[in-house]
Amino acid sequence: MIEHGAGLFGRQEATRALGALVEGVRAEGGAVLVRGEAGIGKSAVLAWTAGRAADAGLRVLSTTGVESEAQVAFAGLHQLLAPVLGQVDPLPDALLAAFGRAGVAAVDPSRLALATLDLLGEVAAEQPVLLVVEDVHWLDRASADALAFVARRLAFEPIVLVVAARDGFHGPFDDLGLAEVRLGPLGRADAAALLRARAPRLGAAVRERVLDEAAGNPLALVELPAVVDAGPVGVVALLSLSARLERAFAARVTGLPAATRSLLLVAALNDGPALAEALAAAPETVEEDLRPAVDAELVEVSDGSIRFRHPLMRSAIHQRASPDERRAAHLALAGVVAGDPERRPWHRASAARGPDEDVAADLEAAAARAYQRGGIETAAAALERAAGLTADPDERAERLLRAADLVAELGRWTAVNDLLIRAGQGELSAEQRVRLRSIREVFEDGVGPVATGTTTLARLAEGVARAGRRELAVKLLANAASRCYFTQPGPEVREDVIAVAERIFDDEHDPRLLGLLGFASPVERGAAILRRLPVALERIGGDPALTRQLGNAALSVGAYDMAVRLQGPGLATARAQGRLATLARLVGARAWCTVNLGELSDAIPNAEEAVWLATETSQPNLRTLARAHQASAAALRGDHDATERIAAEVEREGLAVGARIILAGAQMARGLSALGDGRYADAYEHLRRVYDPADPAHHLSLCYGLSSYVIEAAVRSGAAGEVQALMADLERRAAAIPSPALHIGLRHARALLADDEAPYLEALAADLTDWPFARARVLLAYGEWLRRHRRVAESRTRLRAAREAFDRLGIGPWSDRARAELAASGERSLTRAPGVQDLLTPQELQIAQLAAAGLTNREIGQRLYLSHRTVSTHLQRIFPKVGVGTRAALRGVLGSSAQV
Repeated sequence: MIEHGAGLFGRQEATRALGALVEGVRAEGGAVLVRGEAGIGKSAVLAWTAGRAADAGLRVLSTTGVESEAQVAFAGLHQLLAPVLGQVDPLPDALLAAFGRAGVAAVDPSRLALATLDLLGEVAAEQPVLLVVEDVHWLDRASADALAFVARRLAFEPIVLVVAARDGFHGPFDDLGLAEVRLGPLGRADAAALLRARAPRLGAAVRERVLDEAAGNPLALVELPAVVDAGPVGVVALLSLSARLERAFAARVTGLPAATRSLLLVAALNDGPALAEALAAAPETVEEDLRPAVDAELVEVSDGSIRFRHPLMRSAIHQRASPDERRAAHLALAGVVAGDPERRPWHRASAARGPDEDVAADLEAAAARAYQRGGIETAAAALERAAGLTADPDERAERLLRAADLVAELGRWTAVNDLLIRAGQGELSAEQRVRLRSIREVFEDGVGPVATGTTTLARLAEGVARAGRRELAVKLLANAASRCYFTQPGPEVREDVIAVAERIFDDEHDPRLLGLLGFASPVERGAAILRRLPVALERIGGDPALTRQLGNAALSVGAYDMAVRLQGPGLATARAQGRLATLARLVGARAWCTVNLGELSDAIPNAEEAVWLATETSQPNLRTLARAHQASAAALRGDHDATERIAAEVEREGLAVGARIILAGAQMARGLSALGDGRYADAYEHLRRVYDPADPAHHLSLCYGLSSYVIEAAVRSGAAGEVQALMADLERRAAAIPSPALHIGLRHARALLADDEAPYLEALAADLTDWPFARARVLLAYGEWLRRHRRVAESRTRLRAAREAFDRLGIGPWSDRARAELAASGERSLTRAPGVQDLLTPQELQIAQLAAAGLTNREIGQRLYLSHRTVSTHLQRIFPKVGVGTRAALRGVLGSSAQV
């Protein structure tokens, strides 16, 4: 560790930030990412932080990513948790499965991550914890993903996580929005001070040269003096800094005894730190043979482990060894770990001289075990390596396709594409060609080549169905329909998808068919969908996967109230099974429906949850769509600044991928905001775009729900004459499609365009029990009409009802309009009291609802993927915000929104 007295040279800013995080852990936890180039001092800063934490009474747990260990699933997590595994009995099944305990079934990675958080929380309840993760760029991905999950959820835990990553590597911590501590080069004065401390006898000329060559890199300042002093000026200067450092380490290794070099090589290539393994793999060596390497400050030996002082030392030793020496070392290590089926295959693979089916099969078996434990990336890497050792071209392609299928689960398109390119380089069977195309097409998450890609998917699905692979055909068609929903490729393409779907499905009431038709053809097949829904629902007997499909169908044709009911079973099942990717879609769909119904107490927390679920499961388009729902909810609440900020973000991302549903969502949010703010001309300009087929924001499904808004904006902005053609088109659609949203909106629109009150009475006569916002808006419009026609006393009754409904829903702009109308009628209203959704954050609102519904803290935590202590802390903050002290009282405050 490069230190100066009690501190580090030139790292005052970094130590100040990390020290504050450690000192404040009892009040607030958190995570921070320490970044910098190789040798910049990340290890020294982390060691300083660990020392400060120990002095402050924290429990310090640490793990280090090692390049050679990156393929051992959960190796890093096990190293981190090993000291505290004995403190919790019994250990959660998720952790037992991850650590390979026999007889424990695999669990979803999200459940494993939550079990990790709970375990750490139990430890931290006794003593605050500092987690130190060094070289996270080389941590096995399964461990890194679990710790990234934990990093998002530490605000209310007495836990600090400090992660160090080298520049130039991308990993799961990069997109979390963590606070960063960036370590740059030392200034000249600090660099000179460090050099004087470590190499006091350097001559002035060499000292200046080292300072110039090191460019402020602390490790270079320590290691370069010997190389620069010995080497010719021109040679060293041409090398990169990393290469110079590796050269410096290699020079120090070259002078060591042969036995020491042998031990260092097997230690550098080993996928574990055990000294006993290194000694066993290097015959005729003893522990004392490491003494020269310890004295040279290349390695540290303690507690039966051997650790290199810096990762570049490993690299230097690896580079200086010949290929034959490396293969021999790996073969020896494979013999040493012969009883470990996770590690042995990787050493055997590194020792192979060419294709070797026995080693490839060993790796394939390791892949199956890794997948069973939740190590998807490790499984994919094992299959990819197995493919590289496979001589048979068909089997090689098969292993690459299976690896691509696994990587697709993780949402990593670049890696998927690389594997598919390699798989396609040989002669593929007809089935393999179909699988390759299906992986490529399905992976694109609803977007891609708008017309050609969608048609290709439909044709591919039909061919797959004829070949007898019906489930794959349905999967391909579902992606084609999703593209139709996201991108609106035009009637001909949509009709191609519909025609294939109707040929493949024998039963017109199949929920999967109805879901496909809803996404691909909500107008042409809208009436058929609504007619078939009740029959389909009766047949499926509550199957959650199929009710989800029916929910999609209902949503697409504007039956938002029915869709909310149908989403319930699927939501419960997805939560129970930890299927976060599916849950993200379901929660997002529910947020969309409840925004349209005006039920903000449901829409706000669901949109928030959909955003983080889509982020966690690498579904960027779904995340952006959920952000659009957040923008619309903000508009209904009257937060116009937030609406525009989010809508602008949504629009940028929607344009980048050509997703019309996203662009339409941005215009909907802006239109609602402008309408609530009294900017009626702006509202009309935003909303009319959704109805224009030539506009990128045009979307068929949104046309159902926005009809009354666009007509109201036109009427109030003096543009009623401009919407006659639009109104006529909507009337034609309504005559053919019994869409609830369309018919409710049109009844309101007719009233706005009429001169008499009959249309208002007709609109209010409809059953709007499950459409509270729509009913309140009609009441407001009718009250306004009555007041304008000097029927003041009658107007007040409607306006009061509208005001109370808007207040209950938390829809501030419309509530203010109702109050203004009442004031104009001569009746004053009390100022609107903030609703629960105004007082609480989205997550607090969701926790409050679940607590009021009777769930325990642990049950809430399991449902929302939070620790139960975080839930408890939230509730302690929620109670005073809403003015209650018990769960029972909370139920009274929340009223009907206290639902599971």
